[in-house]
Amino acid sequence: MTLKQKISTDYMTAFKAKDVVSKNLLSVIKGEIQTLEKNTGVDSLSDEEVTKILNKTVKSLKETIEKGGEIAKMELAIIEAYLPKQLSKEDIVAKVTELKLAGITNIGQIMKEFSTLPVDRKLVSEVIKEVI
Repeated sequence: MTLKQKISTDYMTAFKAKDVVSKNLLSVIKGEIQTLEKNTGVDSLSDEEVTKILNKTVKSLKETIEKGGEIAKMELAIIEAYLPKQLSKEDIVAKVTELKLAGITNIGQIMKEFSTLPVDRKLVSEVIKEVI
């Protein structure tokens, strides 16, 4: 089952269960997916593209939480269930240290090593600055 299909299935489940928060959030995400599909002319987005939409939503929700949004905390928990588990700070430090020992000290090259991994880019940048 693709990520898009899982979101659609969970939307219907939330709709039937009258879970307003989940239903509204998943409705917005489904709308984002449909808009992107329409704009790019593809029939179905890949899981990677859907993950980008989810990450964008997570970033927005984190900003809302900083301003005191209680519903945003619930929405964030819902979205994080769809995202792959992110690397911990310890894992990031270990990888950056390993790269440094291998002679890679350019920040751009190190960030490129993390481009395919599920990580918080801001955290990676902070760790790089600490380690190097």
